[in-house]
Amino acid sequence: MGTDTVRAGTAGEAAGRRREQRGWYFYDWACSVYSTSVLTVFLGPYLTSVAGNAADADGYVHPLGVPVRAGSFFAYSVSLSVILAVVVMPLVGSAADRTGRKKPLLGAAAYTGAAATAGMFFLDGDRYLLGGALLIVANAAQSVAMMLYNSYLPQIAPPAERDAVSSRGWAFGYAAGSLVLVANLVLYSAHASFGLTETAAVRVCLASAGLWWGAFTLVPLRRLRDRRTRAEGVAASGPRQLAETFRDMRRHPLTLAFLLAYLVYNDGIQTVISQASVYGSEELGLGQSTLITAVLLVQVLAVAGALAMGWLARRHGAKRTVLGSLIAWTATLGAGYFLPAGAPVWFFVLAAGIGLVLGGSQALSRSLFSHLVPAGKEAEYFSAYEMSDRGMSWLGPLLFGVTYQVTGSYRSAIISLVAFFVIGFVLLARVPVRRAIENAGNPVPDTI
Repeated sequence: MGTDTVRAGTAGEAAGRRREQRGWYFYDWACSVYSTSVLTVFLGPYLTSVAGNAADADGYVHPLGVPVRAGSFFAYSVSLSVILAVVVMPLVGSAADRTGRKKPLLGAAAYTGAAATAGMFFLDGDRYLLGGALLIVANAAQSVAMMLYNSYLPQIAPPAERDAVSSRGWAFGYAAGSLVLVANLVLYSAHASFGLTETAAVRVCLASAGLWWGAFTLVPLRRLRDRRTRAEGVAASGPRQLAETFRDMRRHPLTLAFLLAYLVYNDGIQTVISQASVYGSEELGLGQSTLITAVLLVQVLAVAGALAMGWLARRHGAKRTVLGSLIAWTATLGAGYFLPAGAPVWFFVLAAGIGLVLGGSQALSRSLFSHLVPAGKEAEYFSAYEMSDRGMSWLGPLLFGVTYQVTGSYRSAIISLVAFFVIGFVLLARVPVRRAIENAGNPVPDTI
């Protein structure tokens, strides 16, 4: 009877854990549409055109009296959102760990971002200041919400399950991004058939991402549960809390070593994502429809790539699989250097290569880092991880831009990014992951 009771309890715990995991996947399903449709495809060109409508004869707008080229307004807004997120994330992460109340904070951040994105429907004419403010709020809120979302991973998945769970989360996100992007592109391409102007179609696409984000966030908020881990206390200021978090991380130098490796190779990943369309249009002479189709291809294949690399990690370990993905990134960039101009098919092959390694390398990096986080400090440490993901990815674009400026060749610029994957490979290969997990006080999985 006692054995049956233990088995029933174990089965009940497993069922509860699976329910939480399924709810967790749905936050990626909810918010990834913002990254794909809003940030990657529609908002940059549209906000730039709105700023252009408000520009003076010299092409400048003047937010708060500061002269800014209309073409730079979107990039500056993204930069301001990163600064805001860097200040807020450690403060929110510390509060989440201290009180154990992650779910209300996740809900607040998610619905702030969703509301700001839905508000982009009203972005028309010359309302560039409204667009900049909504972008700053939405982007910062997404960073804060993703930090909280990621910090759930060590709590909802035991060590042996984390690679698979993290990979499924990324796959859910890319699947949602693909689905909504297809619908948006149909609406945008055939806007006249729906009785819409091109501008109105873009505004509907932007707002629909916010509505999608808000609607599907209800699923994780219903299924995830709070865990009180430490006594409540008074929160430090954002910068002070950030300093305290990094002081604490110095007690775990191997965790910091992994974070440094991730910072380097992720900078390369983010730069490839952001600059591939520039390479395609400026160096290869490809049209907008080709570039958008390539983005969609990346999204679709990233689903398969994330799941396939999760399967490989279960058999060969997450570290080996990530190292293999960095070799694949290097080979993909090498092949990209030799792509012929005016040949969309070969650009699609390059997009396919990126898609197959993109989701898996990100998903497994997240699960690997989750093993290196001391218990009770998940949100704090993932705030540092999220800043590495979003706030520190500036060296790659800088190298890309400087290389182009010196050589006048986008081919040279794209191949220069190989350095991030080679250096990241070397740094990650030198991290003794098993010892790092032990030093963090966590159980070591059989395969890591």
